[in-house]
Amino acid sequence: MEKFTKIISTAVPLPIENIDTDQIIPARFLKATDREGFGKNLFRDWRFHKDNSINDDFILNNDAYFGKILITGSNFGCGSSREHAAWAIHDYGFKVVVSSFFADIFKGNALNNGILPVQVSEDFLQILLKTTLSNPKSLILIDIEQQTITLEETKQSEKFEINPYKKLCIQNGYDDIDYLVSIKDKIEAYEAKKIEL
Repeated sequence: MEKFTKIISTAVPLPIENIDTDQIIPARFLKATDREGFGKNLFRDWRFHKDNSINDDFILNNDAYFGKILITGSNFGCGSSREHAAWAIHDYGFKVVVSSFFADIFKGNALNNGILPVQVSEDFLQILLKTTLSNPKSLILIDIEQQTITLEETKQSEKFEINPYKKLCIQNGYDDIDYLVSIKDKIEAYEAKKIEL
């Protein structure tokens, strides 16, 4: 996974609540087992009409909005537990998803695939959505070490929670196996000590 400690980026605001995993990546695209290529079908049924023409009204098709941060309504990632939803978001280029609430399974899948789910208060979420909708060039700073999200335009900021182990993994670009490899010497020393006993 790609490591990061800070991200400063513009954001794509998607003020829709209860976005489920089938809306993130429709079930008909789940046949592939390789993580690559899912980004082209992210929010497929919203980005395209039934005749496959582009839906110009959908925000991801508006060139004014871009960046590594997706800001969404509450209860993001609900529905089925498909990991492909996290794959699609990551493959599209998002590194952070901001919401006031995440479905637990989606949150775990996101963290396991190098996406940082940042949960903020509903009030702060509305500030972020309103600001980015009105000014697509607004910058947002995510500081993982300090666990803060800051709207650079106004310096409004809020803390967010993250599991300490997952924080370590994101900061170092580790998946679970990479983490075990990183502490190989400690594991071997512990095993050697057990044998001595």
